[in-house]
Amino acid sequence: KKNSGIIEVRILNKTLLASCCTIRTTSLLSIMASAMILSLLFLSFLPFLPILAANNVNLSSSLTATSSDNSSWISPSLEFAFGFRLLNNTNHFLLAIWYAKTLDKTIVWHAKTTNPVQRGSKVLLMENGIILNDPNGQLIWKAEPNDTVSYGSMLNTGNFVLSSGSTDHSVYVWESFKNPTDTILPTQILGLGGMLFSRLTQNNYSKGRFELHFSNGTLQLYPVAWPTANPYNSYYRMETFNANSSESGYQLVFSESAEIYIVKGNGEIVQLASQTFAPNLNNYYRATLDFDGVFRQYAYPRSFNDDQSWSVVRYIPDNICMALIHQQQGSGACGFNSICKEIGGTPSCKCPPGYSLMDPNNQFGGCKPDFPQGCGVDDESIDPEELFEFTRMENLNWPYGDYESLAPYNESQCQQSCLHDCMCAVAIFSDTRCWKKKLPLSNGREEFGLALIKIRKRKFVPPSGTYKPVSNTKTWKQFLLGPLVSSLIFNILSLVVILQFLLVRRRRNRRRAMHDSSVLETNLRVFSFKELKDATDGFKDELGSGSFGIVYKGVLKFGSKNLVAVKKLDKLSQEGEKEFRAEVRAIGKTHHKNLVDLFGYCHEGPHRLLVYEFMSNGSLADFLSRSPRPDWNRRAQVALGIARGLVYLHEECHAPIIHCDIKPQNILLDNHFTARISDFGLAKSLMFDQTRTLTGIRGTRGYVALEWFKSVPVTVKVDVYSFGVMLLEIICCRKSLEMVYGEEERAILTNWVCDCYMEGNLEALMVENDDVGMCDMATLKRWVMIAIWCIQEDPSKRPTMKMVTQMLEGCVEVPIPLGNTSSYL
Repeated sequence: KKNSGIIEVRILNKTLLASCCTIRTTSLLSIMASAMILSLLFLSFLPFLPILAANNVNLSSSLTATSSDNSSWISPSLEFAFGFRLLNNTNHFLLAIWYAKTLDKTIVWHAKTTNPVQRGSKVLLMENGIILNDPNGQLIWKAEPNDTVSYGSMLNTGNFVLSSGSTDHSVYVWESFKNPTDTILPTQILGLGGMLFSRLTQNNYSKGRFELHFSNGTLQLYPVAWPTANPYNSYYRMETFNANSSESGYQLVFSESAEIYIVKGNGEIVQLASQTFAPNLNNYYRATLDFDGVFRQYAYPRSFNDDQSWSVVRYIPDNICMALIHQQQGSGACGFNSICKEIGGTPSCKCPPGYSLMDPNNQFGGCKPDFPQGCGVDDESIDPEELFEFTRMENLNWPYGDYESLAPYNESQCQQSCLHDCMCAVAIFSDTRCWKKKLPLSNGREEFGLALIKIRKRKFVPPSGTYKPVSNTKTWKQFLLGPLVSSLIFNILSLVVILQFLLVRRRRNRRRAMHDSSVLETNLRVFSFKELKDATDGFKDELGSGSFGIVYKGVLKFGSKNLVAVKKLDKLSQEGEKEFRAEVRAIGKTHHKNLVDLFGYCHEGPHRLLVYEFMSNGSLADFLSRSPRPDWNRRAQVALGIARGLVYLHEECHAPIIHCDIKPQNILLDNHFTARISDFGLAKSLMFDQTRTLTGIRGTRGYVALEWFKSVPVTVKVDVYSFGVMLLEIICCRKSLEMVYGEEERAILTNWVCDCYMEGNLEALMVENDDVGMCDMATLKRWVMIAIWCIQEDPSKRPTMKMVTQMLEGCVEVPIPLGNTSSYL
């Protein structure tokens, strides 16, 4: 209906053209008369065109994502459009609002969907709001008004509104202005609690690395730990808070005259940016939190020229390279291992010598070394001067993350210290002090100091093995001494066994006199069996079961945690008792955000129960099997959490712990989808200085490393193998053994992935409709390579979990994996 005026104009023009085409059969006079009449009719319609275009959008109206011009609703001024916007060089659309008269059709708002939508998606205006469905009719997104909707309107301000009531007496029940994304427009107001979020890259409209918040009278810009929403310290802050509400800011206003300021309760105005400019009514304006973290105000001339573009009139912060710094965490404006230089308020990113972009299409994604880096890479017998050289760069620094500060030192001493230190990647020298830094480097920027960057002279070639023959004389001596030494050892061992037998029997008699509760020495709370029986309502609500017991849901008044998971061992066999003790000892003294918290236990008579924190989102196995499949960003967040939890168990506990049963069923997800490692019943604790242990086969079919079957001591590398299998399950959203495909080569996940990698067919591993993952094939390939390293048959070839985590985060280059992998089901 609202385009009927425009359609009428096209009909009139066609009629005029048809009249002109009849010139051969009609007199010139009659043609001129007809043309004058049609021209008068056309002019008479002009005053009504805005009215026709301003018709409200009625209920049950819909738009479909196509390439035609009919997939949008236009404002009366024809300056703004609401509808499906085709993204450049793709077959995907955004439900968006855009400037309809600019050359690039600039998007100023879009529906907060996880991914762009497919061709054929449909948006409907209903009484309960705006509903966006995919081509199959599945709900993607919904605008939820606070009252029943009567009609919708695309206003001349760029605000799309839903109204309730008649056209004469209506109120807005939903506005795009109250639900902004990365942009605000003139006349738009952010109230307390309002926020903007940047897009991920210039052409990726997913939530990015930066957010703007206006709360408690304070405007702040934050970086976030993408892909999570965890904020770091703010890098820009304008404080107008006052305990007296009339003196405190309560609105961030983008005025009709293109000024941006904070309004206090008493009406006082505080200008936002220090830069000044003269607003021009002949310009369009917008203010956008861009993907690089800079909040910019733009202007665009309303005149229609082919060379028009948006120009920046002011911005905050003044220098994001210097402002965006977090001393403990975060990468800085340009990503890890990069150098940031501010040019006119815009960060320009480059890599140090010997480094290249992680993603060639994203200069803000950080850099990676183009050569192997770190300890254990090279043969220690090779002189480092044959392997490395230094590049000097003046006025360059990565100001945080020093692991050693040496003084007094000269430049030569600083360089030599870094050269002979396998952890050192860069040394910063200034005056008489030398700061050594290891990867990843963060917050790189131009400031005082001389950077000495260590790079490899030539490609790494593994040293070939050497063979040293054993002399005949040495062999003869060993032959004579062998029997004598063996006899002596046998006699000593016999004596030790007899003494040990007597000592064990004496200790056993002493232990029988001790109370059962003394067997576990922990700081955990001890529950009575009655407490846990009451908490679980007689063990009614079963959450799951394992080889040693059943887990029930319960409610306890236990600090701030009410919901708990109670694991009840169903039989007090020798194995059950061992499993109970192992779990309490392994997890009772640990604490990490990626481990499930153990609150306490019950060790009363024959009853053995463990009380855990309740995980609301179930297990990773359930998560990966959901329909629709979870998106790539959330799966990546889960994988990183598991890796960090294993690093803690292997390297950061007082005594290292081998979990021995890493699998999706033993990874639980809390209400924020943070991965939490659970079920330590098969865990094996090592001594403080112990790296391997000899134990019976533990674990679950499909996740068990080869060394379990060789009767050799196992190390933390068995967990690395299990993690590698599970990482492939996370990437592909399927089980490690799945026969539904009917093809043997695809049934065993590890074998199939290795085949796809060798054939260069990684697209076959992609989850259906995972557009985010498809757009990030470089990360997919890197993660597949990491998983292949983890499942190497030789445990010495597998990386440590710390190295795995660094490779997943993109801080360390991933070498081309070996082909000798294993799959033991």
